[in-house]
Amino acid sequence: MSVRPSAVSVVLVLFATAVVVAGLTHNTRLFLLTLLNGLTLAALYFLVASGFTLVFGLMRNVNLAHGSLYLLGAYVGYSVGQVTGSWTLAIFAGFFASALAGALMQVLVFRRMEGQELRQTLVTIGLSIVMADVFMWIWGGDTYQFDAPEWMSGRMPLPFVNFYPTFRVLVLLAAVVIGVLLWLLLNRTRVGMMIRAGVDDRQMLSASGVNVQRIFVVTFAIGAGLAGLGGVIGGTALSIAPGEDVRYLLASLVVVIVGGIGSISGAAVGALLIGLAETFGLAYTPTYGVVFTFVLLVVALAFRPDGLMGVKR
Repeated sequence: MSVRPSAVSVVLVLFATAVVVAGLTHNTRLFLLTLLNGLTLAALYFLVASGFTLVFGLMRNVNLAHGSLYLLGAYVGYSVGQVTGSWTLAIFAGFFASALAGALMQVLVFRRMEGQELRQTLVTIGLSIVMADVFMWIWGGDTYQFDAPEWMSGRMPLPFVNFYPTFRVLVLLAAVVIGVLLWLLLNRTRVGMMIRAGVDDRQMLSASGVNVQRIFVVTFAIGAGLAGLGGVIGGTALSIAPGEDVRYLLASLVVVIVGGIGSISGAAVGALLIGLAETFGLAYTPTYGVVFTFVLLVVALAFRPDGLMGVKR
């Protein structure tokens, strides 16, 4: 006997309500701090996964070097920040370094392998391994961290939790703004219409006089640049170290699968669920915290294989 998705939704809502009530009753401050940490982690995941959504979900390019683009932006931004002393320049450097790398990947790799998902997967895995070794060669195996500007590095008062880092709140606001801008770009502009039309029928779009390859390069560059931007922000909120590329690649994959392939709103929902699951799991059950992320993935694949906000194709 099959279980209807609506029944599963009701069970999940009841479970979430019970968890919230229990958390608030047991230790209100711990619960709210964990909630805020989960929201800010979800914001960081969304910044990285939104770029992956553009490349993997919309363009159908299997780029398993997306985590390497995150780490490239983080390392380049860190180096520029150390030389110039400017966090703002570090943000721009991280974004544009990853955007340039993404554009080159589209021109040199994906353009030659259109529709060949297996070859794309194998080649980008190889690229990620090579890039990881290059990063290790240049920056070593040390752990780095950005210093946020002084006006971002303080704490702001919030009800029930007393104080909370200003930078984390700004990360959450930045993710909301970027998410809205991406949604508007894809759904309310001529460029977004051309991107979606090029994915569905690139021959027809090309016949209408549009340079489809140029559109794809720009889209890939934006997606890669968002990964680099996430690298600088992640390096400020957390740290930069070898292996972070794998972590954020896996997080992006899970976010896109749970939220729905090709959906910016789905990426936001997926990032929110993954960020909260990971944070609450580590806060309340540290030994099994990582399990909750994959439980969400299994449930999504079992009952909503197209994702929570995905569209059947």
